[in-house]
Amino acid sequence: MFVLLAAAAAAAFSGASASCEPYRKVTSGECADSCLDSFVGVCPRSVVVKAGGLDTGRCASVGFTVSDGSIEEKAGPCGTLHFDKYTHAAGLAAAAEAVPLVTFDGAPSTTFTFAELNDPVMGGQSRGTWAQGDGYGVIDGEVVDVPSLKAPGFIKSSADGKFADVSAAAGGELLLEVRSTTPDYKGFRVSFASGTAAPAYSCAGGGSIPFSRGCFKAKFSVPAGGEWSVVRIPFASFSDKWSPATGEQTSTCAADHDVCPTAKTLGRIKRFEFWAEGVDGKVHLEVKSVRAAPASLASAPHLLGPLSSSPPKEFMSCSGPLQHTLRFGISGRTEPTVPVPVDQSETLADAVCCDRRVEVYAEPQFLFEAPDVALFSHLNASVNTFYDSVCGLPLFRAPVNRTMEEFKADTQEHGWPSFRAAEVIAENVIVDHSTGFVTSKCGTHLGSYLPDKKGPRWCMDLSCIAGVESS
Repeated sequence: MFVLLAAAAAAAFSGASASCEPYRKVTSGECADSCLDSFVGVCPRSVVVKAGGLDTGRCASVGFTVSDGSIEEKAGPCGTLHFDKYTHAAGLAAAAEAVPLVTFDGAPSTTFTFAELNDPVMGGQSRGTWAQGDGYGVIDGEVVDVPSLKAPGFIKSSADGKFADVSAAAGGELLLEVRSTTPDYKGFRVSFASGTAAPAYSCAGGGSIPFSRGCFKAKFSVPAGGEWSVVRIPFASFSDKWSPATGEQTSTCAADHDVCPTAKTLGRIKRFEFWAEGVDGKVHLEVKSVRAAPASLASAPHLLGPLSSSPPKEFMSCSGPLQHTLRFGISGRTEPTVPVPVDQSETLADAVCCDRRVEVYAEPQFLFEAPDVALFSHLNASVNTFYDSVCGLPLFRAPVNRTMEEFKADTQEHGWPSFRAAEVIAENVIVDHSTGFVTSKCGTHLGSYLPDKKGPRWCMDLSCIAGVESS
């Protein structure tokens, strides 16, 4: 269900005046739109648009064309809120919606001139080069400490130009087709600039100095091996607030929606950059293409190649990689916030669901209430099915034999989604009564079996039951 922000008010298209203007909101792979008069109730349109983070235009203009019903809520003086909801067309047709942004094949609309920049800090000794291969670009060099700072510097390659409008990919992912002879290097990053009058300045300041917002950066890692791999980076993992000293985000999209890329920013990208930053080491990265994919490609993950963030083989407990787009905002949790050391390239779901080192731990308590997750705002009033985050098997249906409020209260009491016996799809869920661990039939760690005074209870990590149904 489309998450309706409390402050995002709108009148229905059917009830609005001829002078109304269309606005939309894209999130979690869905879009909702409506037409706003100059005032909505007693609320000025400008206030509603700003508070709700709305973009101008209808959902159809950014590729959301499949009707998915509507939603209405009461919002005080702003009146009754009405949004029409839309999704992308799913399946194989969605593959054509992955829009090329950068290639190295000479195509005029996607071929740009990249230039290398080494750490400009006085005394910086990081050195790199950029070269054009046969249909790909190559950044090569070494990141070393800046002596005066006793901290690693950076090398990067950048290109300016007019890049394709990928606003339809809001809520989706950036796809990098890459390979590397230094896959163990942990400082790979990518950034793009949009909505700034000075892209190079913004990508030097990272929002830490005046007027330097608008350069969105995220980490990525590259799988080992000599073959080309598709690395997927959710747009929800980018931020335009990061430290120019380390490259680390100072404010994440998960914690502050103001730093997230929007459909508007994805429609006017001016600059792309590939970085090796904040980590000492030799660097060799080859880039074949950069594309933007809408969230609808979650229904056809085999079209895009494997995920790159799974735990190392010796610690991998799942039968395969996570689905590349998980529900309830879980894909936006790109940091492995667990109490034991794991690979920093792992997402929260990778660590909690698939890494044996984390088996006795859980995702953060009350994650389901975090603003970027807000589980119960996604659920229907009737029965909801929860699917395995790896293989897409149905695991739980809730609420069954109780109300939604009772299911919610049970979950709030314990801090994790809590299911009762009637809600378990028993043929797909396995309990090890010697340890209390719960796994799915395809091997995904789901959480713990923790009976209480009310009876049997399955206390689950939302990260591991946020998948989409397998086809």
